Amino acid sequence: MAWIEASLATTATASERERRLPAPAALLLVVAMGVMRDRAIADVANDLRLVRSGPDDAPLRSNAISAARARLGEAPVADLAAHSGRVWAHAAADAQRWRGLAVYGLDGSTLRVADTPANRAYFGGQGAGPTRGTSGYPLARIVVLMALRSHLLAALAIDSYRASSELRLTPPLLAQVPDASLTILDRNFLSAALLLRHARGGADRHWLLRAKSTTRWRRVQALAPGDDLIEMTVSSKARRRDPTLPRTWRGRAIRYHRRGFRPQVVLTSLLDPARWPARELVALYHERWECELGLDELKTEQLDRDETLRSKAPWSVRQEVWGLMIGYNLIRRRAVACAAAQGVPPMRISFVVMLRQLRDRWVILAIAGPEIVARLDAHAHQQRRRARLPPRRATRQYPRAVKLKMSPYARKRPITRAA
Repeated sequence: MAWIEASLATTATASERERRLPAPAALLLVVAMGVMRDRAIADVANDLRLVRSGPDDAPLRSNAISAARARLGEAPVADLAAHSGRVWAHAAADAQRWRGLAVYGLDGSTLRVADTPANRAYFGGQGAGPTRGTSGYPLARIVVLMALRSHLLAALAIDSYRASSELRLTPPLLAQVPDASLTILDRNFLSAALLLRHARGGADRHWLLRAKSTTRWRRVQALAPGDDLIEMTVSSKARRRDPTLPRTWRGRAIRYHRRGFRPQVVLTSLLDPARWPARELVALYHERWECELGLDELKTEQLDRDETLRSKAPWSVRQEVWGLMIGYNLIRRRAVACAAAQGVPPMRISFVVMLRQLRDRWVILAIAGPEIVARLDAHAHQQRRRARLPPRRATRQYPRAVKLKMSPYARKRPITRAA
């Protein structure tokens, strides 16, 4: 609650008069509606007893909730989300270092939003070809910075699909990566301007990613078989945009081949082969998939595979996404604590079990007396054991394939009629 009050004070959105759903309760509601996706927003507010009693003790109506969310706005929820990332994610990354470096991942994704005229105009959608228009739902673009070994989100950026790209949203996130760290990225982020600024922004801020098929370099020194010190050219376009960039920059290229897959090359700013062994770097690169798994937890499990977000306007979509980040970090923070109590890595704790337990606990605590709370705490140890997963099978491999056959029927898409 101290964090909530601080976010409301920082953004000057505290309630000026007594309301049935004051600003702190409205902020809690935005977080809870991102966790309890199986309930209507009005049911979440009333079931968690966030609503003050009225004259006739009537349940709060939906229009009153919409008004409370509008008074709250986006800023305090974004501030609280950023604070949770700074405190929880960086602490978790600091506790699980690789050779003295905190390990982060950065990746982008999209979220479907409600197909309203306001959302369609602001967010836009993905093109489906000249004859099929745009995607069936507007899309919000997000990029996340994640502490890979705990899945806690350190930071998040959101914008419209039409107006931005993942590369455009990335610099503010990389600026929040601490010193003595390694950030693992997708090859889409292979940009001299982006990676050089990241490295120059602090001490020992390193990167690791896979090379594109079009990436070109010159070998400077052979460090070991399949392990080279290389030099790459910075494009003239990038140097025109930023004259401080050098003409060339150095990296390290490590070739490897996993059985059943094509040979690959990973590039990194970790140039010392004695301090940073190539074999460990190749294995570490594949931890990048933890970012994909974390986004899957948020979109598939936390959102209950719902078709779209609930909000109907761009500002409320952004507010809802910040609430989703806070809710996700609450769940993952419980998983970290559960893992520490059992002496296992956080990835050995089931996200789904933690999510269900949090939903149940919130409802019980909203109506419980002291005796029930004590019994609930006594039951926590058994709950933690239920959430423990077996060790992962590192050798398990699956080829990419379509799970569900596409429908033979035409897709329903927005149609722009001629004037």
